[in-house]
Amino acid sequence: MTKKTSTASEDRVRALPCWSGRIDIAPLGGGLSNENFLVTDAAGRHVVRLGSDYPFHHVERGREVMMARAAHEAGFGPAVEYAGPGVMVSAFIDGKTFGGADVGGNVGRIAALVRAFHQEMPKHVSGAGFMFWVFHVIRDYARTLAAGGSRMTGELPRYLELADQLERVQAPLPVIIGHNDLLPANFLDDGKKIWLIDYEYAGFNTAMFDLAGVASNAGLTEARSRELLAAYFGQETDDTIGRAHAAMQCASLLREAMWSMVSELYLGAPGVDYVAYTAENLARLDTALDSYGTRYGMPTS
Repeated sequence: MTKKTSTASEDRVRALPCWSGRIDIAPLGGGLSNENFLVTDAAGRHVVRLGSDYPFHHVERGREVMMARAAHEAGFGPAVEYAGPGVMVSAFIDGKTFGGADVGGNVGRIAALVRAFHQEMPKHVSGAGFMFWVFHVIRDYARTLAAGGSRMTGELPRYLELADQLERVQAPLPVIIGHNDLLPANFLDDGKKIWLIDYEYAGFNTAMFDLAGVASNAGLTEARSRELLAAYFGQETDDTIGRAHAAMQCASLLREAMWSMVSELYLGAPGVDYVAYTAENLARLDTALDSYGTRYGMPTS
């Protein structure tokens, strides 16, 4: 039998001072920018997340740890068991990782979870606040891409004009603490409750971005999106909210595509094809813009 050779990352995990006795390490897939491992020791199972600060993505790990601890205190996320430079260890949640179909089948539960998160998280966050405004992120990504000589530089004026138009139709809503990265895989269902994981983008925002992220990332139908909004707001919403939500879905997809373009320049997560991910999100953006245009008129892009 050939003995498995430890990677440098596994050696780093093994050397952490938080384990009880002997440990077993297994890689966890799915991360687009971080390395994740499942570690089992005498105390149970734990998730280790390795990742640096990424200024080009507005990611600061100290803030991520603070938000993750606040989320656990508020009852939404797993306990943070250890944190150090570039590493965070959390309790393992034994649950089903959602896909898009799971989000569509649990719209009411997810709306209630997101509403509670928005209401409760501000009571638990400490330290300096962080603002996540997707239209600022898009503009800053455009500067980063231009400075880095991205292959997509020629498209940036079009993206910026589109972002301006999508921003102009946003509806005023109260400022809340948003998760700001509601991909289906960041929902875990243990059979009793749905948990939220991954807080590297959490911060003050409009609720519309999380609501749009749920819909766009899961590929919800227009009917399911209306159901999500009605469940979140507790009533049927008017066309102003509907249009803002549809526009924010487009903005969410544009931001995700530009996130991938920036990652093409500066990241290299094992097994991740950022060029393909960029193409996937641009295709999804085109579909969302077609839907938006059919109902509200096509933004100039």
